[in-house]
Amino acid sequence: MKTRLDQFCINVTDLQRSERFYSEVLGLQVEGRFEIPGVQEVVLAGDGGSRIQLAQHLERSGPIDHGDAFWKLYIRTDDCKGLYQRAMQAGCESVAGPRRLEQWPVTAAFIRDPDGYDIEILESHPE
Repeated sequence: MKTRLDQFCINVTDLQRSERFYSEVLGLQVEGRFEIPGVQEVVLAGDGGSRIQLAQHLERSGPIDHGDAFWKLYIRTDDCKGLYQRAMQAGCESVAGPRRLEQWPVTAAFIRDPDGYDIEILESHPE
């Protein structure tokens, strides 16, 4: 049996704002838009087949309750500093600027999306 993780779905408060962030800032491509009763959704894809589904529940109001179960999303890139700068220019909140991590061959930065989800931006380096 073969299995793989395919896509993740997160709730957002403003679907258009989140779609712009994930497509224009992070560079993901819109694969499709869907509507089911009470919910509008958009699916965006990255290189390698990974996808994220954004869902806005139309009857919900107020901020997303993050609780403490979900920690962060990872975004892989070949230019951590450049993607971090693009996020800052778009008005994203910075959690930590890009820095090379000694224990792994990566540069990492941390930002928050428009709904407060933590995103770790990773650039791998040859060892």
